[in-house]
Amino acid sequence: MNLDFPFSFSSRGRTAETTDDEHIRDLIEQVLFTAPGERVNRPDFGSGLLRLVFTPNSDELAAATQFLVQGSLQQWLGDLIEVNDVQVQSSDSSLLVEVQYTVRRTQQQQVAQFSRGGALQ
Repeated sequence: MNLDFPFSFSSRGRTAETTDDEHIRDLIEQVLFTAPGERVNRPDFGSGLLRLVFTPNSDELAAATQFLVQGSLQQWLGDLIEVNDVQVQSSDSSLLVEVQYTVRRTQQQQVAQFSRGGALQ
């Protein structure tokens, strides 16, 4: 078992745990929504995705954002997942990211959606 993210306690008052699949989803969320420089011992960790929320929408920005997200996930989680596709939608101050990936250990394909505030599914 793995620790749940964000850190919380179970109904029994113990540290909450999560399954392997949910743990990978939590790791993806951490990479997406952590800004480089935010972690002391890993200053280059993260994607910088949130910096792009208020940038004017364009086809070029969408392509750059997709490339940024896919590159960050491959860099930080490439040993755990294979990124198959990334879709990013930005509207006003909200951001929706859909990541299609294959878990390397099980070869099972997964789809996860994330919003600016955290995981949706």
